[in-house]
Amino acid sequence: MSRTVALKTADRRFLRDLEQVLFGNPFSPERRSKMGRLAPGADAGDLPSVYNALAQVVRACLQSYEIGGSVDRRRFGSDDQPLVETALLYLAYHRVVPDFDRLIERQASGAGGSEPVGFGDRALADLVASGFSEAEASQFFAFFFQLRRAYYFVDRLLVGDAPSMRQLRLQLWNSVFTHDMRTYGRWLWNRMEEFSTLLLGETGTGKGSAAAAIGRSAFIPYLADRRRFAADFTASFVSINLSQFPLTLIESELFGHRKGAFTGAIDHHQGLFERCSAHGALFLDEIGEVGASVQIKLLQVLQERVFTPIGSHDGKRFAGRVIAATNRPLEELRKTGRFRDDFFYRLCSQVVVVPPLRQRIAEDPTELQRLVELLTARMIGEPAPEVSRTVMVALRRDLPDFYPWPGNVRELEQAVRRILLTGDYRGDTIDRLRSVEDRLAAAVRDGSLAVDELVGRYCAILYRRHATFAEVADRTGLDRRTARKHILAWSDDA
Repeated sequence: MSRTVALKTADRRFLRDLEQVLFGNPFSPERRSKMGRLAPGADAGDLPSVYNALAQVVRACLQSYEIGGSVDRRRFGSDDQPLVETALLYLAYHRVVPDFDRLIERQASGAGGSEPVGFGDRALADLVASGFSEAEASQFFAFFFQLRRAYYFVDRLLVGDAPSMRQLRLQLWNSVFTHDMRTYGRWLWNRMEEFSTLLLGETGTGKGSAAAAIGRSAFIPYLADRRRFAADFTASFVSINLSQFPLTLIESELFGHRKGAFTGAIDHHQGLFERCSAHGALFLDEIGEVGASVQIKLLQVLQERVFTPIGSHDGKRFAGRVIAATNRPLEELRKTGRFRDDFFYRLCSQVVVVPPLRQRIAEDPTELQRLVELLTARMIGEPAPEVSRTVMVALRRDLPDFYPWPGNVRELEQAVRRILLTGDYRGDTIDRLRSVEDRLAAAVRDGSLAVDELVGRYCAILYRRHATFAEVADRTGLDRRTARKHILAWSDDA
């Protein structure tokens, strides 16, 4: 090994700035602006352009330190070596991004499976030539795949440019890599099962997509001798909607059962905890629907990482992550005792709120247009601006300005389908709301309403529009508890 090499002062300063940028959250606006400053001349609005320009700048910075066409990190002193390592890893990652994107697309479409990775040998050889051991090269290659998957799913499954959506993507990235990627890469990459995420949000907001983005972005080791990853990320995310099962069957679905464990158990049944990959996550949707007995058993799994199928005495280890979600107000569930505090505290390593569509549109009026373009492109198979315009014309014609989209993105998706089929969206929700308002106005004119009924029906109508107790309380001047009482009493009539 030749004598130790020191970085030039300007190169050291640049690589320190580069390190700060690369370990930041890619969905942070600060990171994008810093990247633009490191790669002057790149189009800041075109992220691939910024990445390409930055790679060229990094390559030029390291060029004077090359020997035989490569830079060996081991030639640098202890202060400079981490900076050079970061630069070399960025260049290695940048080279394989197109290959990983093609691999992710194939596997996400169901065409790939756990296929051999043809470009793996080349990528590992590049890392070894830069002074990394074969074991280090395999681990960094696996990190590259995880980074690209996380960006792919967080960016593509949760579109929208409203501030609340930008914040959501930032939080989901932190759920995968924590807020400090240095700490993650050094100590936490194989310990993330210790961290659960609780998603809150109304029905139809996209909690399932948010959970899938986390669950499909776990670290999966690369098996260099077999030229493939240890698991298929498409099978690493397992979900269950707990509200679809009677309480008597939830335990069997989660933990499994053995033959003869109860009447009707005619064979062994493998529960979701057993089917979940060690490199994946189990998504428990509508966690607010389960009773205290199931919450206690789930708490034991989260604490001890062991579960027991019904009718068995043999504990089984669960190595995946748990992601949970509810559309119910969590404070109400906890206050009424339906959600145990100890269970909540074990689930809430991170609490993420998925914003409702009305909030997103209020923050950014172009959000609706952007979502319509995305949905029509998905349905048709390619971008179709003229179709999107037709859908937007129908929505503006058929819906009032205040329309709150109570079904959120899920309702919007069905509205797009209905417009493509029938040409309009005079949906049940808005028709019913108008009908309720007409009936209330008629009753006021007739003088046939008692005060409680008048206030109750009015509160219920406001709740249908704005979907939060707090908003109704603000608009009526009632305290939140009283507004809630009226809404619950009269919601069936509205």
